[in-house]
Amino acid sequence: MDGNQETVLRREDPHFLRGQGTFISGLKHPALEGAAHCAFVRSTEPHGRILSLDTGDAESMPGVIAVFTGEHTKDELWPLMPRLQFMNQKMYRPMLATDRVRFVGEPIAIVIAETAYEAADAAEAVYAEYESLPAIVDLDNSLAGPTFVHEEAGTNVSWKWSTPAFEEDPFAECDVIVEFSLRHPRLNPGPMEPRAGAVCWDENGQCISWVTSQRPAGAKHLIETSLGVPPGTVRAIAPDVGGGFGSKSGFGCYPEDVVLAWASRRLGRALRWTEPRTEAMLAMGHGRASTHRVRLGGTTDGKVLAYNVDALQDSGAYPAMGTFIVSNLRNSGTGVYDIPAARVAGTSLITNTTPTVAFRGAGRPEAACDIERAMDRYALAIGMDPVEVRLRNVVSPEKFPYKSAVGATYDSGEYERAINKVVETSRYQSLRDEQAQRRSRGDQIQIGIGVVCTTEITGGGDESAECTVNADGTADVIVGTSPHGQGHETTFAEIVMKELGIHRDRIRILHSDTDLSPFGGGTIGSRSAQLGGSSAYGAALAAVEAAKKRAAEVLEASEADIVFDKAAGRFSVAGTPAKSLAWTDLGTVAASHKFESPGTFAFGACVAVIELDTETGDVRVREMHTVDDAGTILNHQLAEGQVHGGLGLAIGAALYEEMHYGEDGVPKTTNFADYALASSDVMPSFDTNDTQTPSPFNPLGVKGIGESGTVVGTPALQSAVMDALSALGVEHLDMPYTPVRVWESLQGVR
Repeated sequence: MDGNQETVLRREDPHFLRGQGTFISGLKHPALEGAAHCAFVRSTEPHGRILSLDTGDAESMPGVIAVFTGEHTKDELWPLMPRLQFMNQKMYRPMLATDRVRFVGEPIAIVIAETAYEAADAAEAVYAEYESLPAIVDLDNSLAGPTFVHEEAGTNVSWKWSTPAFEEDPFAECDVIVEFSLRHPRLNPGPMEPRAGAVCWDENGQCISWVTSQRPAGAKHLIETSLGVPPGTVRAIAPDVGGGFGSKSGFGCYPEDVVLAWASRRLGRALRWTEPRTEAMLAMGHGRASTHRVRLGGTTDGKVLAYNVDALQDSGAYPAMGTFIVSNLRNSGTGVYDIPAARVAGTSLITNTTPTVAFRGAGRPEAACDIERAMDRYALAIGMDPVEVRLRNVVSPEKFPYKSAVGATYDSGEYERAINKVVETSRYQSLRDEQAQRRSRGDQIQIGIGVVCTTEITGGGDESAECTVNADGTADVIVGTSPHGQGHETTFAEIVMKELGIHRDRIRILHSDTDLSPFGGGTIGSRSAQLGGSSAYGAALAAVEAAKKRAAEVLEASEADIVFDKAAGRFSVAGTPAKSLAWTDLGTVAASHKFESPGTFAFGACVAVIELDTETGDVRVREMHTVDDAGTILNHQLAEGQVHGGLGLAIGAALYEEMHYGEDGVPKTTNFADYALASSDVMPSFDTNDTQTPSPFNPLGVKGIGESGTVVGTPALQSAVMDALSALGVEHLDMPYTPVRVWESLQGVR
């Protein structure tokens, strides 16, 4: 951290540390007094026709107000269409399943009762009878057919795409070719707070919906369109959201939120719902879940010439954002390397599993694992150190803006610098010396060393902000991004303070309420600082310009002659600073700004060191050294926190976590006893460093950093484990590297 930079503490922290957070399950609001409680009845069948749905026993139980099924909603609620227009539009999702269920956990009914306990008890009494249909879990089986999850579609392909085919085969010129299949396991986002909702309607037909959402504006739009009500009918509010990681983005909300609003309107009563953890693991969107066929070729002296990836992506039962994430191969498929010929392609497929979402990294960790594993296999094949292979192939700084062979344009980067810095901070050569000594002695505990360098697209799109300087000298800034732990209030206040000359403590950052900000892309894809921050910056500048115009009128001078002293927060006529005006002399001044930008490309390097017990298969992370470059760093503490969180997630993804389904489509990991989240006892002390290569695509020079730790950390750990295993004769093993999986791989070579 720059010792000359003031450390600005997170202004959000006291709020949470004192137990003053506002979460939906404990939300107090006059309109929710006497609210009834809801529970959803969910399918226990992965694939089947609903033969009957008996709600009689449930309806007669104490406290039960109503039970609604898909038969009640099918003519009153529009179905949930696939997330993007180019996805197969015949694969739409009913808000409550009607004639058919397609995954375990799909909601088939809603029970409303006076208390949450009564609702949960009554939900258990709803009896569904199914005709079982063949369940599809395997991607190859989904592609082959002939069983279709959506019969009317006549296919299980939800989306298919490819970059242009090679005109001539570049692999024909390669001395060495490595080829392998890499499976990226299905992960559960596991936010601290599962989904929850509260909703009420007033006498004027206006609805307030409280949602656990990363995109409140998206929730508002989905609820309005599904209910068929005019725009402006619904006010969506996201109070403090206990984590999202992409599971609460996508459409902005889930079918359950829409059904809740519908039932509240029908009953004329406020409703509340809080999802239990097991339901969250069954029905909240999952991440990753893809298999990639990777091919890389080059010369014997270490120059990569060709690269190809064919990916199969699991959409789950209905196309959502998880269907689209494989497209990030088009953004960062070739990584940081200057590869002259490359092609990437993806096929997204429907299965009888929980729909997938844009989980933290959203296709970028997968792309990074592909190319970095290929570089390691290539280095091993030609007998070259993996660092040297990377340094020989990285894009050099003078080539930026750089257009990759798969069509992405990288804005800026200094990849060689990042690699050299992480090699230095990690004491890379001494690690290799230690490794050689352990191998020569035949130690039970061997170490693996993984070194990678990755890039990822961040942001892209537009955001708007409004800045109002009030007559009392305070400022209100409304933004369309919606934080859930990122520290927007801290960061945006600093940006605005520097332009307005108003102390951060007198600046309010307002967000997450569509009555304030009806439009906004929300907080996804590491976009907030560069888009939300730049729009707040532009709104502050616009407010200054509006204030100059007003100051010119008061001071009876030309607007062109008005100067603004940021440090003092005062306006004066050029050359006569003695007579000046403060913000409080100008009344209320308001301005807005919309900022639009293409995505920027953050990058980083990582050296991971693991210890492998060759007798038990246990893998422990000993060290992780990173160098991250997210352009201009606005707040070092917040940036470092994002990196730490991303690295923690990478450890879980690489070593422990996987959602398991049986061949019959029934999930086997439905709680945290079965699903191994990484805990603090397996975390090393992270050594984090940075470089700063500003982006030319926004006035702040920033790039996203929210997913960088996951994108660089996952392939680094993959590389480290396989570095240890390759010396023991194991050529390939998919993540997660659990003790059982590692032990079994070692038995196969002994």
